[in-house]
Amino acid sequence: MRLPGTLFLRNLVERRSLLEQLVRRDFEQRFVGSAVGWIWGLIHPLVLLVCWWFVFVKVLKQKPEGAATDYYPLYLFAGMLPWLLFSDTVQRSATAMLEQSNLITKTVFPSEILPVSVFLSSVVSHLLAVALMVAAAGVMLNQISIFLVLLPVYVLVLGLFAVGVGWIVASLHVFQRDTAQVMSVVLQFWFWLTPIFFMEGKYPKKARILLTLNPMNYLVRGYRQMLLTSTWGWTDLRDLAVAAGFGVALFVIGGLFFRYMKRGFADVL
Repeated sequence: MRLPGTLFLRNLVERRSLLEQLVRRDFEQRFVGSAVGWIWGLIHPLVLLVCWWFVFVKVLKQKPEGAATDYYPLYLFAGMLPWLLFSDTVQRSATAMLEQSNLITKTVFPSEILPVSVFLSSVVSHLLAVALMVAAAGVMLNQISIFLVLLPVYVLVLGLFAVGVGWIVASLHVFQRDTAQVMSVVLQFWFWLTPIFFMEGKYPKKARILLTLNPMNYLVRGYRQMLLTSTWGWTDLRDLAVAAGFGVALFVIGGLFFRYMKRGFADVL
């Protein structure tokens, strides 16, 4: 018996042209009618970085003691990058089936490809933000990490995890239209259970067990190490392996769940 993830990847290669069209259309629709278009993908993170610099450096005088850098805005920004990609993929995947219901019900359409196209479209904006992060680190820290070559690996692991979760929430939302709202609330809690604004040591001891079960914890930590330092060792490899384990597991579970739920899509949509 072949795993659904294996079948999906084979079908994905065969339907590459369709996927490219969906990604292009999704990215263009996000900025349709905009005067500056995709440049908003740079403006939003730039404004975010400037706001954090003012609030946390000039007003609150914050420093992440013992972190990869003492420059708090960069510490925050590096942690936010994987989270924004993950949350954007999951939130937009939740409603993807309803938004493309005409394709699913009227044509022979591989609906499982929709969360993947959402993720790949989000990756474009993500890479723009990463480029801004690298430029900021080069100016403020006077360094550019050589471990940026590992970025595709982290993006792949994050993609497996995000698409797996996206398949689950997308299929549930077809039958229960409150799923997107529930997921929005879940992501709020999930955000604060991920050490983005706070160091891991700031969490109560009883809550730290949740950090070990949180895949985003390992990805956030890896992004910071990769973007802000010039070292990468055994601990980082272990974190990446744990995150990859979570990613593959959710990808397979999400694929199985989606394939089972997909049987009733046409009747509900």
